[in-house]
Amino acid sequence: MSDVRHVLVLPDRDAAEEVVEALRERFGVVEEPQLVRDALAGEDDAEDAQWLVVLRDEDERLDPGELDRLAGEWEGWREEP
Repeated sequence: MSDVRHVLVLPDRDAAEEVVEALRERFGVVEEPQLVRDALAGEDDAEDAQWLVVLRDEDERLDPGELDRLAGEWEGWREEP
């Protein structure tokens, strides 16, 4: 079993929450992805925060390209490991 993780970077919390729903609907993700607020360096304002959706993919069944396209629908991207 591997410890593959995907990190999707989204512009705000609403987008991150919508991506989590889309992961369930489109990819059948059962395990709850982790939402993490990622404040930009030196910024305390919530408007300047990105949100990360972190999901484990131990079976490596999720296609990185598809995840990148999904995040792109909300003006986000998938971080490369």
